[in-house]
Amino acid sequence: MSLFAKITRTATVIMTLACLPSYAVAQQMTVVPPGNRSAQQPEIPQASAIRTKAFYTTYEEKFGKTIDLLNSEPALLSKIRKAAAAYGIDPIHIVGAIVGEHTFNVSAVDRLQTYYVKAISYAELDIRFSYNGVSLKTFLQRPEFRSCEPLPTTSEQWSCRDTVWDEDFRGKVVDGARYEAISFQRAFFQPFYAGQTFGLGQISPLTALQVTDLVNRTSGLPKLTAERPKEIYHDVMDPDRSIIYIAAILRDSIDAYREKGFDISGNPGITATLYNVGQPRRRAERLRAAVDAGAKTRLPVENYYGWLINDRLDILKNILDGKGVDQRTTSDIGEKTR
Repeated sequence: MSLFAKITRTATVIMTLACLPSYAVAQQMTVVPPGNRSAQQPEIPQASAIRTKAFYTTYEEKFGKTIDLLNSEPALLSKIRKAAAAYGIDPIHIVGAIVGEHTFNVSAVDRLQTYYVKAISYAELDIRFSYNGVSLKTFLQRPEFRSCEPLPTTSEQWSCRDTVWDEDFRGKVVDGARYEAISFQRAFFQPFYAGQTFGLGQISPLTALQVTDLVNRTSGLPKLTAERPKEIYHDVMDPDRSIIYIAAILRDSIDAYREKGFDISGNPGITATLYNVGQPRRRAERLRAAVDAGAKTRLPVENYYGWLINDRLDILKNILDGKGVDQRTTSDIGEKTR
C-alpha cells in the first residue's frame, strides 16, 4: 500500500470516529433486554387513580376500550405501520404509547372520527402561550436561555430551555418576579387547564415543538413555532398527523439513549415510560452519569405505564398481526398497587 493510501485511510478512520457519538467510540453499546425489570407493577400515581374513578371506570375497562378502538380501525393500524417505517422503529412502540395514554390518562373514544371533530373545534380557539402575563417569546429572550439557541436540533433546544427553567426559575424569585414550583410545560404550555395533552397520542405542545424539525425532515410537515399555537394544536389533534408525532417522539427517545450508550429500541416498556414522563435527554444523561459513577442500576427501568406495555405485549402484538385478541389476564391493572 502506498504512503498516500495509508494516510488517506488513516484520515478516513479518524474522521469516522470523530463523527460518532462519544460513548459509541468510548465503549460498547449496552442493549436493554426485553421485558420488565420489576416483578410487580410500580405504583400508579394518585392523580391517575382519581381521574379514573371520577369517570366511573377502571384501568382494565380503559385498556379494553383502547384495544377495541385499535381493532376496529384497520386504516389506523396501517398508518401506524407506515409512520413506524418512516422513523425506523417497530410499530409496537407506537401501539404501546397509545394504549398507555388511554389506559392511565384518558379514556379512548369509540370512534376515530371523534378525534377529527375535536381537532376542528380547537381551530376556533384563541390560544396563547404565556405565564403571568409574559409571552413565551418574550420570556425566552432572557439571557439565561442564550446558550440554548445555538444547539443543532429543536429537541436539544427545548430540552435546554426546560432545564434552564428548572435550574434558574422554578420555585425562585428572579429580578423581583416570583415563579411557581411547577414545570416549564405547565407554566407556559397549558393555556386552558392543568394536565393538558391532546389527541390520539395525548401530546403536549412542548413535546410537539421538541420534535418538529425531525417531523419536518422525515415527513415534510411544516415546522411548528411557539408563536403559532393553533398550528401546534392542529397537528397534535389531527389523528393522521398525531401518529407521525408519536413516531417522532419515540424515535427521539431512542436516539437520546443511543447517544449515551444505551439501545432501548427492543424494549417497548422503556420507550412507553419515556413517552409518559418526557425529558429523554436529561434522563439518559443522568443514567449515563450514574453508570459511569458505579451505580448498581445499570439499565433504564420501566414505570407503571411502561410495565403494563411489557406485561401485555402479546396482546398488543396480536393487534398488529391482525389476530383475535384475548384480553384475559391473571390480574387487573393496578391490583397490586391499590
